[in-house]
This record gives sequence, C-alpha cells and structure tokens, in this order.
Amino acid sequence: MSTIDTKSPNAVHDAHGHGHHGGSYLDPKGGAFTTVIDWATTVDHKKIGVMYLFAILFMFFVGGMAAIAVRMELWEPTRVVNGVVEGQLFAAADATSITAGNNIYNRVFTLHGAIMVFMVIVPSIPASLGNFFIPLMIGAKDVAFPRLNLLSWYIYLFGSLFGVASLIMLGTDTGWTFYTPYSTTTDAHAQTLLIVAGGFILGFSSILTGLNFIVTIHKLRAPGMGWFDMPLFVWAIYSSSIIQVLATPVIGITLLLLIMERVFRIGIFDPALGGDPVLYQHFFWFYSHPVVYVMILPGMAIINETIPVHSHKKIFGYKAVAFASLGIAAVSFIVWGHHMFTSMSELANVVFSFLTFLVAIPTAVKVFNWIATLYKGSITLNATMTYTLIFLFLFTIGGLTGLPLGTLATDVHLHDSYFVVAHFHYVMMGGTIMALMAGLHHWWPKMFGKMYNDKVAIVAALIVFIGFNVTFFTQFFLGMQGMPRRYASYFDEFTYLHQISTIGSFLLLIGFLIHLVNFAHSLFAGPKAPQNPWGGLTLEWVASSPPNEHNFDHEPIVTHGPYDFERVVPPGWDPKDYPIPAENLKAPRH
Repeated sequence: MSTIDTKSPNAVHDAHGHGHHGGSYLDPKGGAFTTVIDWATTVDHKKIGVMYLFAILFMFFVGGMAAIAVRMELWEPTRVVNGVVEGQLFAAADATSITAGNNIYNRVFTLHGAIMVFMVIVPSIPASLGNFFIPLMIGAKDVAFPRLNLLSWYIYLFGSLFGVASLIMLGTDTGWTFYTPYSTTTDAHAQTLLIVAGGFILGFSSILTGLNFIVTIHKLRAPGMGWFDMPLFVWAIYSSSIIQVLATPVIGITLLLLIMERVFRIGIFDPALGGDPVLYQHFFWFYSHPVVYVMILPGMAIINETIPVHSHKKIFGYKAVAFASLGIAAVSFIVWGHHMFTSMSELANVVFSFLTFLVAIPTAVKVFNWIATLYKGSITLNATMTYTLIFLFLFTIGGLTGLPLGTLATDVHLHDSYFVVAHFHYVMMGGTIMALMAGLHHWWPKMFGKMYNDKVAIVAALIVFIGFNVTFFTQFFLGMQGMPRRYASYFDEFTYLHQISTIGSFLLLIGFLIHLVNFAHSLFAGPKAPQNPWGGLTLEWVASSPPNEHNFDHEPIVTHGPYDFERVVPPGWDPKDYPIPAENLKAPRH
C-alpha cells in the first residue's frame, strides 16, 4: 500500500495537530530502571505485543517440557516385577506404588494441556503479532483502547501466575478440560481451584483483546481503506475476535460455576444434588469448540500474508478468503456436540455430525485459494515459506483426519483414543504453532530491526517438521490399534510406537532450541534489517524497521490493494529492481 504525507515530511501528528519526532519504539528511555518502568506502564501496542510474545514463548517452553516428561513416562509400560514397580518415570519414593506414580503423570499431563491451550495457543497470535501489527496494517497509531490493552496484558499475566502457582503446588490431576464430576471431587483441592481460577481470569484478557481489535478495525482504518482493502490478516483476526467476545463469557461462567460447585456444593453438576455432569460438557464445548477457531483462524491469518508475499503473487480469491473467515466463525458456534457423541441421542448425533462436515467448506475454500496462489508464483523458499508449506501439509492432515472423528460409525472406535490426540495436535500445533513460526520469521525483521540466519532457520524448521511427524503420525496408528489416550501405561504391544513417538518429541525440542539460539543471535549480533526485506505491500512495510513510537512518519493514505504485486513497486524498493509492465499499471485495484 502506498502512503501520502498530507501534513509534514518529518513529523507524525496527533489529533490535536502536535508533531512527534519519535525514534524506534525499542529505544531505551534513560537508565535500566526507567526503561523497565516505561515498558511496565506503556500503552504502545507494539511493546505490549512484544511482552505478550515473550511471555507466551516462556509458557510454551514450560508446557513443552511437561510434554517431554509425559513422553518419557510413556517410553515403556509400567510393570511390577517381584513387588517392585519398573518402567515408571514418576515413581513413588518406595518404588512399590503404581497409583502414586500415575497420579503424578495425570498432574503433568493436565498442566501440559492447560498451559498449552489457555496460556499459549489461544493468545499466541492475536495477543502478540495481532497486537503488534493490526494497527500498523490499517494505518493507525495504536489500538482503539490503549489502556484497556495494557489491562488485558496484566490480566493475562495474573491468570498465568495462577497456573504457575498450581505447578509449584504439584498441579492438579483433572485433565485440561476439568470434566465433572472428577474436578469437583479430586483430592487436589487447592491446585484445582487455582488452575480453574486462572482459566477464569484469562478469559477476561481474551474478551478485552477481542473487543479492542473489533473497535480498532471498525474505526481506525487509514483514509482510503475500505473493508475490501484490508489485508486478509486483519479479516481473520477480526473473525476470531468476534468468537472471543461472544464465546469466552460462556467458559467464564462455566468455570465460575465449577468453583462454586467445588467450594459450596451448590449442585449444578452433581447428580446427587440434582445436577447434571453432562451439562458441564455442553457448557465447556460450547466455548471450547469455537475457541478452536480462535486458535486456528489467526494461524490462517498469517498464511494469508506469507503466501502472496513470498510467492510475489496476488492472493487468489480475496473476497472468498475474507468471507471464509467469517463463515468459519459463524459455523463454529453450532458444532460443539461432536465432542459428546457418546452422551447424546441418535438424532442429536446425526445433526452434529452433519454440522461438523459443514465447517470443512469454508476451511477448504481457504486451502484451495492458497494453493491456487502458489501456482505459477515466483516462490522464495526461505524460512517463512518453509513454515508456510509445513503448515499446509500438517493442517491438511489434521483436517482430513477429523473426518473419521466426525463420522458416527468410525468415531465409535476412535473416540478417546490416541487418534484424537494426533488429530488435535496436527490442527493445533501443526496449524497454529507452525503458522506462528512462519509469522515470526516473516515479521521478525520488522519487529526488532534485525535479520536472522535464514539457512539455520530452514534447517531448524525441517528438524521440527520431521520431529513433529515422528511424534504424532505414529499416534494415528496407536489410536487405530486401540490405545486409549490419557493412560499412564499400556500393553506391551504398543511399546515400539510409543518409543518412536518419544524420540520425535526430542527432535521437536532440538528444532525449537535451534530457533531460540538463532533468534537470540539475531537480536544481539544480527545484521540490520531493511525496511521491506520481502517486498510486501501492506502498510506495516511502509514503517521503518523497527517502527517508531507512532508507527508512521506521515499519515498513510491507501491507493492500491494489499496484494497488487503485478502493478505496484513495494515500499523501500528501487523501481529498477522491480520492473512492472506498462499494461499492468492500468489494471484496476483487486
């Protein structure tokens, strides 16, 4: 997108007409203490996005190490030989009690799931990259409610501390879904209350962030930017924000009822007191299935940007992709029942099975449009595009393996098996986390003004790809052979596949550690990033790298579409290096 300075070539003007000559948002504000206070009290969306990013990456590490511990426990089955327990990582002190070790496994498993879902995947892209780039992409100086944005960050931090506190107190053993009646009767009383309260608090952060994005996108777009001039990243974040605002209150009320049931025995979910434990499942999944799309829609948002930019080609079917985001958001509210095929009537099962297949339509629209965009594109196979292609491969497997789970006849066999675990991880990690990695590599130069080693990043991405498939593809076979999920031990015939899966988890860890070193090296010793290293056309590439405090040196005015690569020279590029045929200059927008 091009920009025209309507006021001054060197200043950014606020609403009162005052000019600001700001340096990079990363510039220190004096001494170390002053700088820390500045970051702690900032209302700059970029700083808040960066704080979210590093907090989420830390929680990703904690949740990942819990996953490694789970896989190590499953390296071999638990056996009792001559009265001594063998093959149990979480063994009791006297090595004679299987139950004690299994309880520890349940706690580690629960912490892995709760941290990864509520503290990592749900906020990962909207809170970090969304906060940083939504205002930049629409030509705004900040989000609509900057102080509310800071409040949502501290609410996230406060809620996450509850999860960490539960971890310090050895965790809870309910599973990350906190199903009743177990979550209302387990002996881990304080730990259960802590982590459930943490989920309740985190919901407010999600609601405030979604509300902020909706208002920002409606009210703060740059002059000349209509709805169909917005980048598709903005469309997808907008769609996921609608889900956040409408669905999150349901889980908030549900977790609050769970706390009241646990503390006051009020009888909402306890059948002995006139309650219904299945009611909890309806409440939980009415939120949690829409929130699956809060997790994956932002991942799709990133792919909407990386494919056209790194294939240097206009996105195929702009409006179809935009409306597909809204379609996914709409359908997501009416498919929750497929999590409870074993708990409902035959008619309800048939209806929810049909609705489950319905959500595949807008999702497929996106995938086919991405592939059509890649077709005959001038593809640059860098780290960003590598992760983009990884996303397409893994997410497609995740989507296709959802079909037998949505089919009533096959779900009877696959329900609550490792097939579900593999499917979930192919969608959530193979989708959202791989897209997050693509987005980090795509926007890292813009966020921090430094380039990373692209070859090292590609090698690490391939290690992650191999490790991911070794870890989770084997679990499809485990599930089809009857291995139930969430069990701390198993029959001997499953040992080989479990050990392959565990080896894959260590490959994943190695790949992500290489990324960590590569990003850290870029921050301290990486070469300075150019303004627009990839040749993007959206407004964030008009800003400097890293952006100044007020985002732009002049007021942006939109004069072309976000993906008009065939007729617009990218910002910061020399026209001699980007020749455009004369006939293309007369082409209409979009």
